[in-house]
Amino acid sequence: MAYHRWRSGLGRIVLGGAAAAIGLTTMVVDAQAERVRWKLHAAYASNIPIIGDTPTMVVDTVEKVSGGEFRIKHFEPGALIPGNAYYDPVSSGAIDAAYGTPGFNVNKNFAYAFFASVPFGPRAGEYLAWMRYGGGETMAREMYGRDNIRFYICGIAPPETSGWFRNEIKSLDDLKGMKMRFFGLGAKVMEKFGVSTQLLAGGDIYPALELGSIDATEFSMPVTDKGYGFYQIAKHNYFPGWHQQSTINELLVNQTAYEKLSAPHQELLAAACDRATLYMFVKGEASQFEAIKFHQEKGVTIHRWTDDQLAQFEKAWKEVIAEEIAGNEDAKRIWASYSTFRDDYAVWKENGYLK
Repeated sequence: MAYHRWRSGLGRIVLGGAAAAIGLTTMVVDAQAERVRWKLHAAYASNIPIIGDTPTMVVDTVEKVSGGEFRIKHFEPGALIPGNAYYDPVSSGAIDAAYGTPGFNVNKNFAYAFFASVPFGPRAGEYLAWMRYGGGETMAREMYGRDNIRFYICGIAPPETSGWFRNEIKSLDDLKGMKMRFFGLGAKVMEKFGVSTQLLAGGDIYPALELGSIDATEFSMPVTDKGYGFYQIAKHNYFPGWHQQSTINELLVNQTAYEKLSAPHQELLAAACDRATLYMFVKGEASQFEAIKFHQEKGVTIHRWTDDQLAQFEKAWKEVIAEEIAGNEDAKRIWASYSTFRDDYAVWKENGYLK
């Protein structure tokens, strides 16, 4: 009897131990399954104010909130791939994610420019309203999804300057024959004035200016441009940034990698980008006046385009948009959505805000 009781007790211990071992193994496997290790390419150097430190904030947020289960390693421009050339690597899964702006992807489809910035376009509140609730984000995700990419709005910048020039621009005729770094849809406008435009990555602009490969440049907000040191070469800075009254930045994620994430981790990416969007806009608004003062102290003359010059730019823009939507079905439907929303929003803008 005692022997049988001992064997029975031993059996329960063995079975209990086995069950505990199986449970522990399952927990370990589950924990390992939850651990995510990604690589993120950034189009902007992390030491550049606001646009450079925003992706590092995203990475930090994801790691801290996940308790280290979800970690994204941040790579500087050029460490994995060239600065702006991240679309194909994300699409193929060569890298898990990339941070930049939709305007860098115009070589794939020019319609992506509408999700970055539109000349004579809206300020941040109106732009985000169209993107999030007016159909813009839905159309962006559909387009990126064709190439196995998931798109996130992950930052929005305040107005940019519209150019750094070595010499004063006394007439728009002075632009003719100039070689200039220019972005997105605005580049098409500048070409109407005889400018030869190039879309250089941020880190490539200063050397190009210094060597004379380009004569002038636009890039970003005053505080960001300060980080790149354009003021050391070009002493005439023009405002307002008619071509980029606000600029959306993006996090692109390989769709296959995204689908492997747990639901909480998927939500965490979205939340991290919403936090980054708030940070970029608000910190951007708080930082520009000090940067402008700095540039003035360094001998930069701050100019504002005349009303007549702005009217000429806007007239050229209307010609550009007519041409662009005629030859691109994606651009045509995006422009229709954007224009309808702006017309509707005008009722609120004209009544709700001070002139």
